[in-house]
Amino acid sequence: MEEAVSRVVAFFEQLAPASVADLGRIYAPDARFKDPFNEVRGVQPIQQIFAHMFEALDQPRFVVTGRVVQGLQCFLTWDFLFAFKNFHRGEPQTVRGASHLVLDAQGLIVLHRDYWDAAEELYEKLPVVGALMRWLRRRASR
Repeated sequence: MEEAVSRVVAFFEQLAPASVADLGRIYAPDARFKDPFNEVRGVQPIQQIFAHMFEALDQPRFVVTGRVVQGLQCFLTWDFLFAFKNFHRGEPQTVRGASHLVLDAQGLIVLHRDYWDAAEELYEKLPVVGALMRWLRRRASR
């Protein structure tokens, strides 16, 4: 299974707009994907999520920083690097997160669940919402 995980990691680290169409090489046809904003089933809806990522952000890319593989499951930690197109243009942003992947016997992803803190990693970086989120975080920590 290490070989399949290495193939998945390489695919995500080299993901580009043109390779979104090739997601079927690493996902099973009925794969499930869930993150803080999406929950879909099937390769085409997963492709739409990644295609939208390239439309909405400048130069998005993943850097896998760690992995744990056990049987048909793996847990990846990663940095997602990008810049916003509409504000803070050109200012590098980083979201740190993790993915739980379950693979089938052929090494294809059947379950992909992303974990990251949308409040800290994304909302606080937005102009108006960010100020509110930072204020709420300060109030909650008192």
